[in-house]
Amino acid sequence: MGMFNPPHPGGILLDDVIPGLGTTITEFARHLGFARETLSRILHGHAPISPDLAVRLERAGISTARLWLSIQADYDLWQAEHREQPPIERYAQVN
Repeated sequence: MGMFNPPHPGGILLDDVIPGLGTTITEFARHLGFARETLSRILHGHAPISPDLAVRLERAGISTARLWLSIQADYDLWQAEHREQPPIERYAQVN
């Protein structure tokens, strides 16, 4: 069974990680070597977590890159599954 509307990983960073670290978005961006504007787009769900950001989060000790990319993939797949898609017929099984 699929997850119901998984969170965007940026929201997790914004709501849980940054406050837990006792830092600001500006300081967090600087610490990770990311432009504040770019990070802000991610934190507000307007851009995905990239593999580069995932690696930087891991290097900063904030879980693993694979976890962040997995959360992003769950979010992306749920969004795609709930967007209107063209009708597609299944292929007959080929033996």
